[in-house]
Amino acid sequence: MQGLESLLESLIRRLERLVERAEALLPAPPAPPDWNAIAFRWRGRLEPVRHPHRIRLADLKGIDEQKAAVERNTRQFVTGKPANNVLLTGARGTGKSSLIKGVLTKFAKQGLRLIEVDRDDLVDLPAIVDLVAGRPERFIVFCDDLSFEASEPGYKALKSALDGSIAGAPENLLIYATSNRRHLMPERFAENRESVRSDDGEIHPGETTEEKVSLSERFGLWLSFYPFSQEQYLDICVHWLSVFGVDAKSALAARQEALQWALQRGSRSGRVAWQFARDFAGRQ
Repeated sequence: MQGLESLLESLIRRLERLVERAEALLPAPPAPPDWNAIAFRWRGRLEPVRHPHRIRLADLKGIDEQKAAVERNTRQFVTGKPANNVLLTGARGTGKSSLIKGVLTKFAKQGLRLIEVDRDDLVDLPAIVDLVAGRPERFIVFCDDLSFEASEPGYKALKSALDGSIAGAPENLLIYATSNRRHLMPERFAENRESVRSDDGEIHPGETTEEKVSLSERFGLWLSFYPFSQEQYLDICVHWLSVFGVDAKSALAARQEALQWALQRGSRSGRVAWQFARDFAGRQ
């Protein structure tokens, strides 16, 4: 009997040593988020953005109606009033992403925080919701340049997070997304012909189309952005030239060069105007 007890004690000591060695090989548990940051990226955990892109709402020209709507919705959110998830769609380079960064700059001191989540990481939305629930800050989950195929797992995760999960969304979190696609998903001409049998045997293809539209409709505030006119584009160029220290006379003389710059890029957008202003100011 005494020999059996000694054998058991020896086995227990060996097991303890094995457990200690195994624990030494395991990665350290992730550090808690730095809640002092105002912007984060989700990479399986919240990583603080040390130098967020700060842009003023006053620098965004040609989108006054959209800017007023997003600013009003965000103000309601940070003051604890009811507010909506937001979808910004339309022409590229017109300020959709900059508008979301601008409201962060404006309301960060009031407790607003931004969490940037890539499309492929949207499956982690439930984990993000659990992480920030109960925090005193107000969080916007920012999904930039969003588009899906119906089979992607992030599509269903976002749909559930917006409206459709058994778990209610926390009152301190909203989702702001931008997309060049109005309904976030590719649409085909054949989907408009319900009377034509679909190639994959779908009996009611119209219902498939409704499924695609339903995702975008779950955003309470839906704003469209349109290409700028020539005068709007030139006004934006003049504004950024002024910001970069170019005097009014030189900015006025740069109009023709600004138009040529836009023609070379095939776009009159706020992004192109900003790029021109940086180039022109740098050459002065």
